[in-house]
Amino acid sequence: MTINELATQVDSDVGNISRLERDIQGFSPQLLSKIADALSVPVAELFSDHQQQPQHQNMELAPPDIHRIPVITYVQAGVWTETSEIRECDGNMAYVTTDLDLGQRAFAIVIRGNSMEPEFTEGDLVLIDPDEPLHPGDFVVAKNGEEEATFKKYRPRGYGEDGQEIFELAPLNDDYPTMRSDRQHIQIIGTMVEHRRRRKRR
Repeated sequence: MTINELATQVDSDVGNISRLERDIQGFSPQLLSKIADALSVPVAELFSDHQQQPQHQNMELAPPDIHRIPVITYVQAGVWTETSEIRECDGNMAYVTTDLDLGQRAFAIVIRGNSMEPEFTEGDLVLIDPDEPLHPGDFVVAKNGEEEATFKKYRPRGYGEDGQEIFELAPLNDDYPTMRSDRQHIQIIGTMVEHRRRRKRR
């Protein structure tokens, strides 16, 4: 099959398939599935090197570890409770893929505003895993007592007289205030596990 024929069968273009073939462009699970179907091979075989013969005939290449993570809004994150609510709140939901082994409740949000500059700029995407253990200095998404979530740096500050942990959610931009759990209601939703920076075009 020529590259032109393959591109036609998978509803793509020659340039796109060529870049995939040369490993200079990312891929989605959907496109991989279409290519594998067109070539009548398992998805795993797309990643195999036929120039090298396996040393053991009873071994086979494992399929790539690709997971789809929903991209949700700050408002959707603010009313987050269960996995089903995130994944069913909008039939037109966008997804990103990752090879990280994340929990079933993982999601992504696109950074808004400049409260976390210079490390995070508007348009950056962060992956959040509610099942990831929390450590001092982690970046988190939290409910801020309003209708939507916030993205800030987590700083533990000890325990109150009632035994409850006291923590701060701090911006990286000094122009914005720090939130403190003993002064306002804050609930941490999940911890950032990956940061994808938007590349600005000149």
